[in-house]
Amino acid sequence: MRTVIQGGRIVNEGKIFDGLIVVEDTKINKIVEGETSPEVVADEIIDASGCFVLPGVIDDHVHFREPGLTEKADIDSESRAAAAGGVTSFFDMPNTVPQTTTLEALDEKFALAAQKSHVNYSFFFGATNNNVALFDQLDAHRIPGIKLFMGSSTGNMLVDRRESLERIFSSARLPIMAHCEDTDIINRNMAEAKLKYGDDPEVSHHPEIRSEEACYESTRLAVELAQKHQARLHIAHLTTAKELKLITHHSSLITSEATVSHLYFSDSDYATLGTRIKCNPAIKTAQDRAALRQALNDGRIAVIGTDHAPHLLSQKEGGCARAASGMPMIQFSLVTMLELVDEGVLSLERLVELMCHHPASLFEVRNRGFLREGYQADIVIVRPNSHWMCTKDTILSKCGWSPMEGHEFSWQVERTLCNGHTVYADGAVDADYIGQPVSFR
Repeated sequence: MRTVIQGGRIVNEGKIFDGLIVVEDTKINKIVEGETSPEVVADEIIDASGCFVLPGVIDDHVHFREPGLTEKADIDSESRAAAAGGVTSFFDMPNTVPQTTTLEALDEKFALAAQKSHVNYSFFFGATNNNVALFDQLDAHRIPGIKLFMGSSTGNMLVDRRESLERIFSSARLPIMAHCEDTDIINRNMAEAKLKYGDDPEVSHHPEIRSEEACYESTRLAVELAQKHQARLHIAHLTTAKELKLITHHSSLITSEATVSHLYFSDSDYATLGTRIKCNPAIKTAQDRAALRQALNDGRIAVIGTDHAPHLLSQKEGGCARAASGMPMIQFSLVTMLELVDEGVLSLERLVELMCHHPASLFEVRNRGFLREGYQADIVIVRPNSHWMCTKDTILSKCGWSPMEGHEFSWQVERTLCNGHTVYADGAVDADYIGQPVSFR
């Protein structure tokens, strides 16, 4: 099967240029630069006129909830949402039921994805206080890394014993992706908030409870341990300007992720969106958001992920103590970030680096994340100045809601190709297509 994508502007490796892409079966066969393109015999010609052609997004941080929590989401539903959002590969987190903390549980997830995922997939292995002995048995070509919860969050996989943390950082051959929040500080803040505001404080107090101090102290400890043991550390969802002071520009040992939610929302949005934007760590101040946005351009933030974490709306009822933390964002992550491009927060070339190139490079993904000859044809075509509104009937996540409902977007994902196959176009996902397991160097 030969497919030609022509007429669009290609965005790749710091350049934007007119050209065409020739896809042979699952791989990119040729990229031709220039306004005038040679005629190529093809089984399918995709006209991308007026559009930008990008590498497929690699989301390094999702919670697809399967197995065990499938009333909220599952691999089938959330990979459909991913395809509709231009995301062609995802790395799923281990706080499912059962937790992905044994080799058997890891194998089960791969087996499920091989039957149900409509885009490419891999899974983090979860660290606990007592499973370090399994690290040497993990296949480094199969998974991106080890997920470490240095703060209690959804799933109760907390690891906060110093002895356990020392063992994890000294033993891990794979990258450690750490959720950094200090549980003691959070518990103290929650107790104080309940004394002031009652048993379930309003959600506006969430960033006071999961505070700057809670984030900073845990991130500081993670950086200290990584430096001590020369471990490869990737800090998930940074939220504060203070934490950014711990990150060295262009460090190969310690890197960090910001999520679309923390880059787009601020604490002023609790007034209108309430618990729909309640997540861990909490959405912080506009000043913190501004610092994160600045760090996108100076090297301190290396990757943009989503921390896509669906819950039923009934589970989002209540306040700081009762409402579940997490929101579905994968379907709208790319178009939301493209709005920040329009606002001048970052360039389109930089967006592609942060959402496509860098996840591939940092986790040493094989043959994905770039538009290169010989690479897998994971490609997304997006159209600017194409206004549409997010409504309930546009949402593909199983939970059926989004914090972006009612928002009018100015960019649209027109088509997503996964391994050369059109998995999303004209508002529909090809539900028969199954993606590939991501492989790592």
